[in-house]
Amino acid sequence: MTINNQPEPTNEQRRIIYQARRGLKELDFYFEPYIKELYLTAEAAEQESFAQMLTHEDPDLLDYFTNQSRPEDDAMWALVNKIKTWRHSKSLS
Repeated sequence: MTINNQPEPTNEQRRIIYQARRGLKELDFYFEPYIKELYLTAEAAEQESFAQMLTHEDPDLLDYFTNQSRPEDDAMWALVNKIKTWRHSKSLS
């Protein structure tokens, strides 16, 4: 276990964590805390949805997180909403 009670990431998880660094402040608002606090302990299906999400272009991701459009994949859309809800509730506390 790492210092923040997260398991040590596998090489594949490290690759995904690296890919989550987008450089777009609006996306980093969601991705950085998710990676730090939830990703490594998420179910395998959620981790796969997150990996799939990262294959999308930044403008598309921004549209998903601002409700301008939605991905075709329902699991990915559910994850977008989970991350948004979690992150916004975290911001208020």
